[in-house]
Amino acid sequence: MPLLEVRGIVAGYTKELDILKGVSLDVEEGQVVSIIGPNGAGKSTVFKTIFGVLHATEGQIFFKKRKITNARPKELLCNGLCFVPQGRNVFPLMTVGENLELGAFVLKDKGNLKRRLETVYTLFPILEKRRDQKAGSLSGGEMQMLEMGRALLLKPQLILLDEPSLGLSPLMAKDVFQKITEVNREGTAILMVEQNADKSLKMSDYAYVLEEGRNKCDGPAEEIRTDSEIKKLYLGG
Repeated sequence: MPLLEVRGIVAGYTKELDILKGVSLDVEEGQVVSIIGPNGAGKSTVFKTIFGVLHATEGQIFFKKRKITNARPKELLCNGLCFVPQGRNVFPLMTVGENLELGAFVLKDKGNLKRRLETVYTLFPILEKRRDQKAGSLSGGEMQMLEMGRALLLKPQLILLDEPSLGLSPLMAKDVFQKITEVNREGTAILMVEQNADKSLKMSDYAYVLEEGRNKCDGPAEEIRTDSEIKKLYLGG
């Protein structure tokens, strides 16, 4: 059974307009899966609907064989599903260490916090170096690593990553992509939407192409990346 199953979800931001019109996808344990498609295809809306930020009016979502359709985000966090939205969502006037600790607000056993922080600092040494620094003073790439580190404090089985390289320089984007690969090697599955679709597909095991809120096609990521029609339509030729 897949770790995550999305079956025919319909959702939107108003009752009069559905952005998603029956999207389905699977993520297996330990996989990296990409969602690609043109602007307005509904990629970020899929994440918001999976994570309970938007209400699905039709369809079902299962995580670890358990139905989670329209579950509250806090419930999903407690069960091993994390969402890192696009943009820089840090508390700028709080330190890096304080921002990280906020990620553990759902932990019942706070005794694990120190050990989990050490694990995050091992994966992201720059965060340990800047732990007493205000988060607002970090570079864009460092903020992205902070958001990922905050999610990893909960030891999730799946992370939804929305546009992790948005606004980053090529060098910082390279560092972030490397960290995504390291996170996955530790066993965390990743479902990703990324503006650099070619790079995202190179990192992925499987991919889905969305168009106008519907599944257009899917398959092994390398097959999707090298498909001539998809290259022409979505990967800049």
